Amino acid sequence: MKGRRSNKRDDKQEKRPGSRPGRQANTRSRSRSEEPSRPRKTEEAPMEPQAETIRLNRYIANSGVCSRREADKLIARGLVTVNGQVVTEMGQQVKRNDEVRFEGKKLNPEAKVYILINKPKDMVTTTSDPEGRRTVLDLIEGACEERVYPVGRLDRNTTGVLLMTNDGDLSKKLTHPSSEIRKIYHVFLNKPLEKEHLSLIKKGIELEDGIIQPDEVSYADPIDTTQVGIVIHSGRNRIVRRIFEHLGYTVEKLDRVYFAGLTKKNLPRGKWRFLSKDEIKYLKAGILK
Repeated sequence: MKGRRSNKRDDKQEKRPGSRPGRQANTRSRSRSEEPSRPRKTEEAPMEPQAETIRLNRYIANSGVCSRREADKLIARGLVTVNGQVVTEMGQQVKRNDEVRFEGKKLNPEAKVYILINKPKDMVTTTSDPEGRRTVLDLIEGACEERVYPVGRLDRNTTGVLLMTNDGDLSKKLTHPSSEIRKIYHVFLNKPLEKEHLSLIKKGIELEDGIIQPDEVSYADPIDTTQVGIVIHSGRNRIVRRIFEHLGYTVEKLDRVYFAGLTKKNLPRGKWRFLSKDEIKYLKAGILK
């Protein structure tokens, strides 16, 4: 019996050179845990660069062209190129620094952000100020990761509706004179506006940089004639203030209440909100003016 036991141990030792009696189970369990660990490390290593990629349809959607579903249709129709090559494969991954074009136009993958603020007084409409004054960016600090810029400008002491975005195409469209974007201002003067001067403004007055004629102008308050409402599409510098200064008035307070279809309704002074999808759609379509 002893000889038989000895033979069994010898047989096992021949099968596993260098193994020790009573330790086979432990050795076997370690080898099982070690064997799958090696391929896992090999599989995980290439995953790091993929974090820098993005699905092509999302890239296109982030560029503001259309939704992801519509982007898939554009890709299938062969209207999209990546680094000069037409791509029709669904689920294509691209790097953020790849050159993606739709109908020949280069796209920017950064998500578009649209923020409407009700600008308070004593705040400059710039992204930075060498004098250390508060800027409109201070007002929306932490609102988004993207860097947004004001669309047009409001004087430091002018309050009211101001749009902030990183959509350069829309910004150019809204500020270009050919778009004739409507802006409505509530003007507070240092003295009552004479009816004669109101008529002159309606007909148009000549300033140092040319004639200016507002779309509409009227008393904002029939009793308090120091308050005037004026509708204008000109983007000339300080144009509203200069109209009244030309006639001998001082603008004590100027509030923009309307810009390209956007108002400050339900938006208190110094507060901000993101535009709704419909507002963005209408702005891009040129419906709001």
